[in-house]
Amino acid sequence: MNCISCGAKTSPGATTDVTDLRNCLIIVRNVPCYKCAECNEILYTGDVVRRLEKIVETSESSINDIAVIDYNNNKVA
Repeated sequence: MNCISCGAKTSPGATTDVTDLRNCLIIVRNVPCYKCAECNEILYTGDVVRRLEKIVETSESSINDIAVIDYNNNKVA
């Protein structure tokens, strides 16, 4: 996969995704991604984006302040 910002090659890796909602902060660790070695851009596949959206959606209704969630240990459908 090539970087959408600079066109360089990306390599598989993992990152931390932070979503700041109006009532809480949701931090998801160990999110699979592709990282660009040239510009440090982070790219997600469509499947990862959909799963992150479900994790955030599910977590938002059950927390009040901050949640730190491990992507690999979260069992959303």
